[in-house]
Amino acid sequence: MTEEGGWKHSEDPHIAITAKGMRAMAHPVRMQLVGLLRKHGPSTATRLAAQLGLNSGATSYHLRQLAAAGFVEEDRERGNARERWWRSAHRLTVWTGDDMADEEPDTAVGILRSVLAAHTLTGQRTLDAFETMPREWRRVTDFSDLILQLTPAEAEQLTGELSDVIGRYRRIDVGEPVPEGTEQVSVIVHVLPDPSTTTTEGEAV
Repeated sequence: MTEEGGWKHSEDPHIAITAKGMRAMAHPVRMQLVGLLRKHGPSTATRLAAQLGLNSGATSYHLRQLAAAGFVEEDRERGNARERWWRSAHRLTVWTGDDMADEEPDTAVGILRSVLAAHTLTGQRTLDAFETMPREWRRVTDFSDLILQLTPAEAEQLTGELSDVIGRYRRIDVGEPVPEGTEQVSVIVHVLPDPSTTTTEGEAV
């Protein structure tokens, strides 16, 4: 799963997504809210609304729904009678298996569409800033795609190996000093079976 989603790593605190969680996160705005809190740290509904171009009332509603599902929580150390602060309850969201998609396929598709929309927005923001980006960062910006011929087991192994590689690199640690010379970098990996060539479930190969 992704950090608006994120890759699972053995040392990372994470939330395993349940059917209830799927329903709560199957909305692009909620996916973005969790992503902003994980990326930039605690914030208020008013500040988050300004970042997303929404009104604070709608943003507060989405935050309450996320809190009910365990994705965000009140930051009572920052909040006061006038201002309510929110923070992400976990660093990562982890997809727990096929059973979720089997039980609620429409909800599963909804949450994956939200993930894809967040990934598309991330790529678009990078391209919008590409011309003014420092040369060394333009050079490492990469939009690659490869077509591989794999079995399901090989595709699962590939995903695990990519996760292990990514896990070796420094993660965003909100609230800690930023190491000199570093910037936030989004790493988005899609392993996408080609629907024009994959065999339909139950169909003989």
